[in-house]
Amino acid sequence: MALAAATGVAFADNSNPDISPALDRFSLWLGAYEPDTNTTVSAGLNDPAVKGKLDLQHDLGFPSHQTVPRARLDFLLGESQGFSFDYYRIDQSRTRTLDKAVGFDGNIFGAMASVTGRVNFDFGSAAYKWWFGHGSDVFGIGVGAAYYRVHAGISGQATVYGPFIGQASAYASTATTQSAWAPELQLGWRHAFSNNLRMYINASGVKKNGNHLGGHIYDAALGLEWFPWRNLGFGAEYDYTRIHIHQGHRTYNDDIAMRMDGPSVYLRVRF
Repeated sequence: MALAAATGVAFADNSNPDISPALDRFSLWLGAYEPDTNTTVSAGLNDPAVKGKLDLQHDLGFPSHQTVPRARLDFLLGESQGFSFDYYRIDQSRTRTLDKAVGFDGNIFGAMASVTGRVNFDFGSAAYKWWFGHGSDVFGIGVGAAYYRVHAGISGQATVYGPFIGQASAYASTATTQSAWAPELQLGWRHAFSNNLRMYINASGVKKNGNHLGGHIYDAALGLEWFPWRNLGFGAEYDYTRIHIHQGHRTYNDDIAMRMDGPSVYLRVRF
């Protein structure tokens, strides 16, 4: 009873009457993201006959699940405006002996060939947010910019076909790297059940138009925060992310599509 009373006083002291109980003056999230991932890469000349597509999980045996670090920072400049930052990175590689022929970027990687594939995805965002409401419920809108970088490649023994060489086996390697800044829109809702228990919904969209480099990234998350101590607690959320990026060149183009959904857990620090 004494401990519960002391905790209640601590939370009461931590509250600011000018700031909604659903928000914090300063909020740090450090944790891990474990998405179920599916990645498809296509590349080749601007001719469907010589363009190949790879499902990295199905064709090369990439792991569907991987735990990756994730960090987020939020802070208010006044009572209801502030900045939000987010960053995570996915890095996967796999070497596999193929039991069937796979075509990619005009090359045919023959059966029984040893093939190495790799994919890296970096995502970071920064947004300025406005929160509306001072009670237990607040709604937010944010505008900012997101940086993304995607690298995907495959190398190994390939069976190459051509009008002059016929059929030949040789080492082949091809890769695509795409990175850009793009405008981002964020939406959010937060509800405080009490000073130590809250839930939230976040949604964001990144879209870049262009023939040379374009695409979109959409993300939505449903989360819960629990603070057994005044400034230290835990967070858990479920994320749903869709990514499609294309890059056009004078004689060829490439595309990458990623689907990610899964849980994230965080150690939460607030002031």
